Amino acid sequence: VQPWCQTPSHPHFLAGPQIVLSVYGPDFFGHDVVRGYGAVHVPFVPGRHKRTIAMFVPESTSKLQQLTSWFTGRRPEFTDPKVVAQGEGREVTRVRSQGFVTVSFNVM
Repeated sequence: VQPWCQTPSHPHFLAGPQIVLSVYGPDFFGHDVVRGYGAVHVPFVPGRHKRTIAMFVPESTSKLQQLTSWFTGRRPEFTDPKVVAQGEGREVTRVRSQGFVTVSFNVM
């Protein structure tokens, strides 16, 4: 069994606790907007573990929506963190890669 496997279709998938990140920051106009979402499973094995989380942000589906959201400061964001944790239904959501966050775990 490979505890690092995080794909539900994989036969050795291990469900367990996750850390869901929602990173916010100011935009050009000073509005607090989402900078990225990401999730990672917490390791079960004792010791120090380092995980790199790929971050992503939802995108507007049209150029008009993108322009409107830029002017109003209301960018697309998820209202439920379960969308990030489960990934179910996310295949129909347009997202853009937005960097990485590195997290260190000390498991006892």
